[in-house]
Amino acid sequence: MSWLARLGRAVIGVLAAIGRVAIFAGAAIGHIVRPPFYFREFGHALLAIGYFSLPVVGLTAFFTGGALALQIYAGGARFSAESVVPSIVAIGMVRELGPVLGGLMVAGRVAAAIAAEIGTMKVTEQIDALVTLSTNPMKYLTAPRVLAATLVLPVLVAVGDSIGVLGGFVVGVARLDFNAQAYLENTVDFLELWDVLSGLVKASVFGFIVALMGCYHGMNSGRGAQGVGRATTNAVVSASVLILAANFLLTEAFFSA
Repeated sequence: MSWLARLGRAVIGVLAAIGRVAIFAGAAIGHIVRPPFYFREFGHALLAIGYFSLPVVGLTAFFTGGALALQIYAGGARFSAESVVPSIVAIGMVRELGPVLGGLMVAGRVAAAIAAEIGTMKVTEQIDALVTLSTNPMKYLTAPRVLAATLVLPVLVAVGDSIGVLGGFVVGVARLDFNAQAYLENTVDFLELWDVLSGLVKASVFGFIVALMGCYHGMNSGRGAQGVGRATTNAVVSASVLILAANFLLTEAFFSA
């Protein structure tokens, strides 16, 4: 029965980890809505997460939109349906690829940075110093970052969606010989408001996940350089997996009908 015992320990370990993350998330939300508020830390987080992530999100979206246009044109040519390129590129970018790729890019950049920063603070006992100064580390370190990521990622994704559609437009007009006016008209005609809003809702959830995983693994990092490195890796991996899982659940909720 040793295999059954190992299986039970693994299941209990997974459930315990889920519980710890859920408790941490609840505490973070509680600190967001209760004073005091550290607006300076919130401003720094907005700048670090939003502004400095814009280049990587923009470049990713542009090349993804261009590649998507090429792929859809090549597939549509088999059925004489090349005209669907503008509408499918726009819908695919704003519903799925924009939020997911934007979330993953921000996870790779931001979750790692947050985990490394907070983990280093823990190793060097700066978090203990905050407690000594009667400052709650959750409120000072976690709440501003989680709130900033939740609010700023939809803005990043909105910009990325526009750049991605632009990438498809550039490729469609310059490479696939589409008429520029007809391409834009097809994009506008087939794109609905809910397509855009659903992607922005996803982006907000993804931003919450990214900051939460970075803060959680940073707060629970091990001692020494190895512990900080492990926390950084775990933050990126867990944020990426949770983004993909949340994307499936949100897509099912929004478009299952």
